[in-house]
Amino acid sequence: MIWNKEAECLGRKEMEALQLTRLKNIVKMAYENVPFYKNKFDEIGLKPEHIVTLKDIEKIPFTTKDDLRDHYPYSLFAVPLKKIVRLHASSGTTGKPIVVGYTKNDMENWSDCVARLIVAAGGSDEDIAQVVFGYGLFTGGFGLHYGLERVGITVVPASSGNSERQLMLMQDFGSTIIVGTPSYVLHLAEVAEEMGVTKGKHKLRLGLFGGEGHTPEMRAEIEKRWGILATENYGLSEIVGPGVSGECSHQCGMHINEDHFYPEIIESSTGKSLGYGERGELVLTTLTKEGIPMLRYRTKDITILNPETCACGRSNVRMNKVLGRTDDMLIIRGVNVFPSQIESVLVGMEHIGPHYQIIVTKKGYMDAIEVLVELIDGKMLERFSELEKLENTIRHKIKTVLQVDAKVRLVEPKSIERSMGKAKRVVDLRNK
Repeated sequence: MIWNKEAECLGRKEMEALQLTRLKNIVKMAYENVPFYKNKFDEIGLKPEHIVTLKDIEKIPFTTKDDLRDHYPYSLFAVPLKKIVRLHASSGTTGKPIVVGYTKNDMENWSDCVARLIVAAGGSDEDIAQVVFGYGLFTGGFGLHYGLERVGITVVPASSGNSERQLMLMQDFGSTIIVGTPSYVLHLAEVAEEMGVTKGKHKLRLGLFGGEGHTPEMRAEIEKRWGILATENYGLSEIVGPGVSGECSHQCGMHINEDHFYPEIIESSTGKSLGYGERGELVLTTLTKEGIPMLRYRTKDITILNPETCACGRSNVRMNKVLGRTDDMLIIRGVNVFPSQIESVLVGMEHIGPHYQIIVTKKGYMDAIEVLVELIDGKMLERFSELEKLENTIRHKIKTVLQVDAKVRLVEPKSIERSMGKAKRVVDLRNK
């Protein structure tokens, strides 16, 4: 079943024509209603009427997260506050959150976009979905909630935390879909194993995961432990929240809702536009957002775009799993290191669990990296020869992949702090 066949299976020329019409409208609206955009355009002599083709989008200056911080809370809104029916926010490093607003029409579009990715993944009105995202200013919980209800799915708004209760609800209510961050759902699998909640004692069949990226290895671990199909969806508060893109059941890239979000790939260091199939930073422009339009927003997420029609029949451009973030990239002795590369090495290895933490320090003028890895059996800490052999094996594998020598420390099971939301994988102590 396809949720919105007209939008999700539109031909490339028809989609580009629709995108151009909507791009012209959103640029005009932003220029006339948001002083920030008017000033940016006027500084370079750009007018809305100069956007004639889709390629002309490259004339528009980028928008960044700092721009949202600098205009906290409402200065980037394009409509009066009385037309905003919902506010959401994400945490900011400066202490002030990134604030976004939605009109009634924005809420309708948001729900529809999320509904599309749910149906693409295999959800239907026969399902019961347990949402283990936190509810509140974070867009994940409410974003998925409204999309699930739009499809007709029964929603269990369990929120995050209290894992034993989550498992009780899962069994008693007969939940068939679980919605949350992959790291928390993996932690929930550990608790389930301890409580004897095996595959035959629950009805889960599908996972809708977002809020943080996860490697193919972690996906395989989740699918093995729960016996489900694990799909990934992508979004960010600055654009809409969840609903920008999501995987179908074929798991071969996340379908972007292109009629609402125009994607570009750029070279991070230069801002130069790149083509389909080239790896670079994802830039998104909202095409229908009324509350807070975003023109050429730099996501800092690294991915690749694929325009080929999917086996499911959807023709919208797909984005690969996020390969890393430009701001998460660690530079260790001149080498670019992404946490996801280390995760790929660790997940699925014998004797160790899927939870890890990367500690970065500076010794003199040299950067040093240490990887803490949990053992499955804590008794192994007493078997020094086995412990040393395993540490050396992991160290060698990391060096082979990263070309960087990392210290590896095996630690007791459950000694690395678990998160109810996004997992904290990196602790950078170089500037402490």
